[in-house]
Amino acid sequence: MLTLFSAASAGAADSLDIRSACWASGSLSEDIITVARQEERWSCGGREFSIHAERVLLRFDVAADDVLPRYLFSRRSALEAVHLFVFDRDGSVRQNRIPASALASSIMGGYFKASLPEVTRQTRQIIVAIDMPSHTMTLERAYLAATDAVDGTGDTRFLIVLAGLAGMLVMPLIFNAAFYRILREPFVLWHSALTLSLLMTILVSSGLSVILFDPPAMALSWMTTLIFGLTVGAGAMFTYSFIEPGLMHPILRRLLPYCALWAMSLSMFHAAFPFVARSAQTSAYTAAFAPVLAIFIVSMIDALRRGSRAARFQAIGYTPIVLVGLIRLVTGIVPGLQSNDAMLLFYIGCVCEVLFTTLGVAERFVTMKRERDRARDEAELLERLSETDPLTGLFNRRAIERQFNQLRAEGFDALAVIDIDHFKTINDRNGHGVGDEVLKSVASALQTGPTVRAYRLGGEEFVLLLCGSDAELQAELRRQAIPVVVAQTVSGLAWPVTASMGFANLAGNESFARLYERADKLLYEAKSAGRNRSANETKSSFNGLPDDGEMILRTD
Repeated sequence: MLTLFSAASAGAADSLDIRSACWASGSLSEDIITVARQEERWSCGGREFSIHAERVLLRFDVAADDVLPRYLFSRRSALEAVHLFVFDRDGSVRQNRIPASALASSIMGGYFKASLPEVTRQTRQIIVAIDMPSHTMTLERAYLAATDAVDGTGDTRFLIVLAGLAGMLVMPLIFNAAFYRILREPFVLWHSALTLSLLMTILVSSGLSVILFDPPAMALSWMTTLIFGLTVGAGAMFTYSFIEPGLMHPILRRLLPYCALWAMSLSMFHAAFPFVARSAQTSAYTAAFAPVLAIFIVSMIDALRRGSRAARFQAIGYTPIVLVGLIRLVTGIVPGLQSNDAMLLFYIGCVCEVLFTTLGVAERFVTMKRERDRARDEAELLERLSETDPLTGLFNRRAIERQFNQLRAEGFDALAVIDIDHFKTINDRNGHGVGDEVLKSVASALQTGPTVRAYRLGGEEFVLLLCGSDAELQAELRRQAIPVVVAQTVSGLAWPVTASMGFANLAGNESFARLYERADKLLYEAKSAGRNRSANETKSSFNGLPDDGEMILRTD
């Protein structure tokens, strides 16, 4: 679509505009009319313009059947002033001088326009004098036309396509905002900066800027230069942060930030001081980007050779933009070639950049998110393993110390310490295998639930964290269930397995260590009172069978 509309508009323009026939040069002190009337000063038949002189004159011959022009159009670049002279066949001359700051922007993207003095059927020639031109394109692309929009339908369609392209560039900004909320990676920000700079380039280099806010032509000229440097800089930093670690040579990766700084510094200097070395500055400015382009190409090749998936998307998306850079570089520094900014290819490159680098960002985002989720799951698994008793499956002391503050805030305000009575004797008489089975049965009897959390602190000692008004009753029921559950699940025991318990309520915001210390002291009181019983801070409960080692419970 871009090619079709561009060709249609260009064809219409070529059929209606008037191109310069000859050019001459002079100094600012010379009289323009005098120079114009000196035939020996004019060079005709060629398009190799020079900007070494302070002033360059262009001569346009108006034929009898030409559509009478009203405007001068030419590519925007830094200059001081434009002088317009209309010579009639009777020798009369009408003139107009427009300073650079007063030049208007044309609906033709990247062009300025200047209103001609009155042109009639008696007009024979139009002389245009440009003071201090800084780019040969201003001379090469100059033409006269009757209207700003030569082919209204074609220009409108082309602007609609560019507006659609601008809309495409907005979408990655929205996607990146969503991506960055989930995965805060710098390449997402640099891709947003790159996309935004491309969007701004389209606006300032096309007629969209004239339709939207109609800025002066010279303002758009220096804005274009600045934005170009930002685009190159953002592209270099995007590559620096986007290519996966280890898949680009370290030296190349370190050079990319310097390339970004170099590009932005060049553009700022060229925009702020366009006349420092006017005759050679534009060529030098263009040539200064050659190392940046070379480093980028080598970086892409190196990353592709190392197997970078991100580089595949970037290489495809950037290929048209790289070609634009090569065209501008070659035509800008090779003598005898007319400068070519390859804007049509640039617009096509914007489409490719949007499609492929956004796909690359999305693919990299999904990959990194998957890796991050896998690492987080592994970390959580390791954390759970480190906080879980491998024998009983209950949480351990490390877990209760980490969870205590949160559980306390949720209302868990009671703690019970439970210890199996004479557990060492069980191990000595029945073996450690049976002892392990007893521990697992005790863990099963403790029955964790919404109001009860069970932990094994080590050996035969267990802890319950409880909430609710019946917390002590819940703890006591679990303690009394231990002999029954163990008898049902572990065979070969000579006497019932009982447990003692110390129970304490939380006092204010005391720590786990303090609460545990009080409950553990009560546990020893219960054991000293004969075991198989509970003790709290207000009374002692003597429950279950006497534990004197003489009574035997048959489990068969």
